[in-house]
Amino acid sequence: MTTPVTIIGAGLGGLTLARVLHVHGIPATVYEAETSPTARPQGGLLDIHDHNGQLALKAAGLFEEFLGIIHQGAEATRVLDKDGKVLLDEPDDGTGGRPEVRRGDLRDILLDSLPAGTVRWGRKVTAVRPLGGGRHEATFADGASVATDLLVGADGAWSRIRPLLSDAEPEYVGTALIETFLFDSDTRHPASARAAGNGSLFALAPGKGICAHREPDGVLHAYVTLRKPQEWTDAIDFTDAGAATARIAAEFHDWAPELTALITGSGTAPVPRTLKALPIEHRWDRVPGVTLLGDAAHLMAPSGEGANLAMYDGAELGNALAAHPDDTEAALIAYEEALFPRSTAAAAEASHIHRLCLDDNAPHSLVGFFTLDEQTG
Repeated sequence: MTTPVTIIGAGLGGLTLARVLHVHGIPATVYEAETSPTARPQGGLLDIHDHNGQLALKAAGLFEEFLGIIHQGAEATRVLDKDGKVLLDEPDDGTGGRPEVRRGDLRDILLDSLPAGTVRWGRKVTAVRPLGGGRHEATFADGASVATDLLVGADGAWSRIRPLLSDAEPEYVGTALIETFLFDSDTRHPASARAAGNGSLFALAPGKGICAHREPDGVLHAYVTLRKPQEWTDAIDFTDAGAATARIAAEFHDWAPELTALITGSGTAPVPRTLKALPIEHRWDRVPGVTLLGDAAHLMAPSGEGANLAMYDGAELGNALAAHPDDTEAALIAYEEALFPRSTAAAAEASHIHRLCLDDNAPHSLVGFFTLDEQTG
């Protein structure tokens, strides 16, 4: 394949695709709406799994670089009830297969591995249209456009490329999520730091939870989850940080103080995050010259799989194109035939885990899931 691949979106999936293509000598250009690599924070830690994300990094020839950015000890997991009682405490002994890294560090590794000019920053897609014969044109906010023989939508939940293939749109999963941060937690919030432990914390009760992760430099990155309609979140004025914090904390009035401090002790204003997902069995009919990867293809409830799947998608698509250098459609057929069952299974499990965290038997349902997962390997 000698014609350049056009990738929309410089997230982990799009960059992994570009890197794997580069490894195989296939040119690609990535168009990204953000104006630069540092235009916004890249989020917290990601657990990179040995059965998908790590395989993608190996295909990209970047596994050694990945090993150098692992946040040691962060794979530990704790499950607590609302009174702070520890129900599950799994230390990170280095054998878990899901080491944690900063998303920004991982993205930097991928960016640094690409030839200069591969990523075109400040290119927000505003429209796409078919040109016939499997070719498509993407138009950007500045009026410029690019025509391509192969267009890949790696542009996330609200993909501009997805409508070329599917009418599906993300729908609210029924859970409100609010993000908070505690800084210098070992000194300023020692009880919360002890409750969280060294890695991930799941403090749960029926219909609600406070989840957190210890990040480098004593940061506790927390997510408050509540089984609420979208209107509940919409009714909170998040421009008034104090009032918004009080409204959220009121839902946890009878919880242990070391847990509620993950809400009230935040060093930033609470930030609402809308959780939406595509249908679990989302798929599309083959359309020549275009495909999707990552959240654009299979947005799902949070489960720790999203970034891993996006990277794996990118690697698998890159390998498929390399394996069919003279037949792009054969490559896309092979890629999608494997993509659909893989993403369906992952989305179904993500939905299942999401329900376990908030069901009427929480947190015991999640403890049972972790215990069974250990037993079955």
